[in-house]
Amino acid sequence: MENKLFIYNTLNRKKELFEPINAPHVGLYVCGPTVYGDAHLGHSRPAITFDILFRFLKHSGYKVRYVRNITDVGHLVNDADEGEDKIAQKARLEELEPMEVVQYFTDRYHTNMDDLNVLKPSIEPRASGHIIEQMEVIDKLFENGFAYESNGSVYFDVESYSKQHDYGKLSGRKIEDLISNTRELEGQSEKKNSFDFALWKKANPEHIMRWPSKWSDGFPGWHLECSAMSQKYLGSEFDIHGGGLDLQFPHHECEIAQSTGAHGHEAVRYWMHNNMITINGQKMGKSLGNFITLDQLFSGDNDVLEQAYSPMTIRFFILQAHYRSPLDFSNDALKAAEKGFNRLMAAVATLDKIKSGAESTVNVEELKTKAYAALNDDINTPILIAHLFDGVKMINSLAAGKEQITAEQLEDLKKLYNELVYDVLGLKDEKEAEGGANEILDKLISLLLTTRNEAKQNKDWATADKIRDELNSYGIAIKDTKDGSEWEIIQ
Repeated sequence: MENKLFIYNTLNRKKELFEPINAPHVGLYVCGPTVYGDAHLGHSRPAITFDILFRFLKHSGYKVRYVRNITDVGHLVNDADEGEDKIAQKARLEELEPMEVVQYFTDRYHTNMDDLNVLKPSIEPRASGHIIEQMEVIDKLFENGFAYESNGSVYFDVESYSKQHDYGKLSGRKIEDLISNTRELEGQSEKKNSFDFALWKKANPEHIMRWPSKWSDGFPGWHLECSAMSQKYLGSEFDIHGGGLDLQFPHHECEIAQSTGAHGHEAVRYWMHNNMITINGQKMGKSLGNFITLDQLFSGDNDVLEQAYSPMTIRFFILQAHYRSPLDFSNDALKAAEKGFNRLMAAVATLDKIKSGAESTVNVEELKTKAYAALNDDINTPILIAHLFDGVKMINSLAAGKEQITAEQLEDLKKLYNELVYDVLGLKDEKEAEGGANEILDKLISLLLTTRNEAKQNKDWATADKIRDELNSYGIAIKDTKDGSEWEIIQ
């Protein structure tokens, strides 16, 4: 907690010093997936972004309660207040119970998150398991004059709310503009204004997912679940709420209005939003049909993919851009991420081969200061990675005997890379995970290097060069050092 972390607060549009409400405890809520299909590359960005935040807060000494929800009811097909529930629609098409769809895709989402080395949240509540809590929020909104019933559905009265509070403060929208631009839309006539949003929807006779209430048999609106569940598990005021930039309006704007309208004060101190992953400059999403699932990325089974990409390549790709910057998908960018990741992992492995000396010609403390400064500057992972690669040059120079380091500083350097690369960035050595196959690879290459060294001793330069060049053509680079030959995978 000695770190001074600054995070960009979307609410105030500036970086602010992070000061928890009840240090050392931190409450973190992040909007999770609506589970009606496989997770795609776009879903990986908020998962990894807030995983880094979760990891760094814990690394800094905070006790973090991380809540990430599962939306399993109420999210309609057009992200508004009309149309079919996305999960109910999928269930109807597949001839399944809706909760079969939920369980199937929740399990697959968890598998993908495990592949990406995303830590599990402290609590993962489902919307359908918190219907009573959502009804209680609606009751409070009725009491405070910010809700009205219409034909068995309940809506939030944005215009009444705006007379006392600032609706639009998160997204920058003005209630005056909403009013002047409003018009009656087909299917929305039961609302006072088209910009009012559903708190409870009366279910049509064929709608499977429904619960009894004083207003009707129905289901909660999409926005309501996060207000109810975040405050149930984190309290009426908590520290950080995160999610994708596409949720800023209307979802998060509506959350602020619901919480403020029900309790008389805002619930969230810091709002954080990650930017989108685009493909050909367009947001990647299921509704646009331009998405690539994570399973497809891992297997290479998609026409736009030139090869398969490992989970750690995907994670490293995400981390190479600041979370608030857009990130465009391309095979070239993923291949570059793959090479960068392998280079970083090779350097971490090289740390164990470095021998200490009586003095140091390198400055480990300066590297550490720069690395933590990047993290404390709104979790700036690309700058952190740039500093780590500066350190890679240092590591390689030490391994080649061009620089020297004391035993104490060598331990500091190992600790720094282990903590930042593994604990904070959440990367892992996939070669180790592959186990036996890599042991065989290591033995085979060692055999070739032994043969090459024998050829060099016999002044058979043609054979020595042929072995080196052949290995290089397979993406394996050979380095000759004073202690022998070393190898690393470079692609």
